[in-house]
Amino acid sequence: MRVRSVKEKKLFYTLLFAVSLILDIVLISYIRSESESMIRLDAGALMQAFRNQQIPEGFYEQCIAFERDGGTYDRYAYLFGYVYSGLTDEKELSGVLSRLKERYPLEYERFTGYERAVWSQPVLFPVAESVNHVSNTVAFEDSWMQSRTFGGERGHEGCDIMASLNVRGHYPIVSVSDGVIEKIGWLTQGGYRIGVRSEGGAYYYYAHLYDYARDFTPGDRVRAGELLGFMGDSGYSEVEGTVGNFDVHLHFGIYLNDENGTEFSVNSYCILKYLEDKKMRCVY
Repeated sequence: MRVRSVKEKKLFYTLLFAVSLILDIVLISYIRSESESMIRLDAGALMQAFRNQQIPEGFYEQCIAFERDGGTYDRYAYLFGYVYSGLTDEKELSGVLSRLKERYPLEYERFTGYERAVWSQPVLFPVAESVNHVSNTVAFEDSWMQSRTFGGERGHEGCDIMASLNVRGHYPIVSVSDGVIEKIGWLTQGGYRIGVRSEGGAYYYYAHLYDYARDFTPGDRVRAGELLGFMGDSGYSEVEGTVGNFDVHLHFGIYLNDENGTEFSVNSYCILKYLEDKKMRCVY
């Protein structure tokens, strides 16, 4: 059996160390590359995902529980983390949010702020529930960005809440949040509409009304649950007061302003699902 010299042993261990070092560098580079790919941010795709707001039913309540039980982030950050990653586990979301906050602090603050504006203010469903006529119900589906053709091809920037009783002026429409009347009056597409800017910055848009509860003017403050008007079928005409071009319903939209002040719509469907069992009850 041949005995290696001291020089050969030294060369062998030197080569072994070099190979080990190269493997470590390759492995670290791979792990870093994988980690970076997980937190790569496509601003356009993220904005579209945020606007679409496909939040699973019950997940907002789950985010509240994360926050309440000592989570690292608040409920709005967890919502943003889900929109970005699709993850729902608190620990996994916290890991993603930590990397996003470190790598993209401006986007982290912006989109967390957007989620706060959308979700922090609404407390009531926009259509009151009848206590004396239980058959007077409403229904809605996710119709955001469905095709509309009146006034030109466009996407539907809201959700339609349809009435089981197709009678204009019957269903009470209430403010979903505290806020300030920002716009009111006739629009070609929206008919008689009213817009309320919440304290959090979201603009809630109620369209196709039959009439208003009172003579609101821009700047008037309203409270959550305050009667704004009555569901109707006004709109789709340059002629103020036109009705009958579609069934009685409420078009409910949500709008925000981006960092440049440009307005954009947000899918209101998940908000409506969250508010569906939070209705004012009244006689009508």
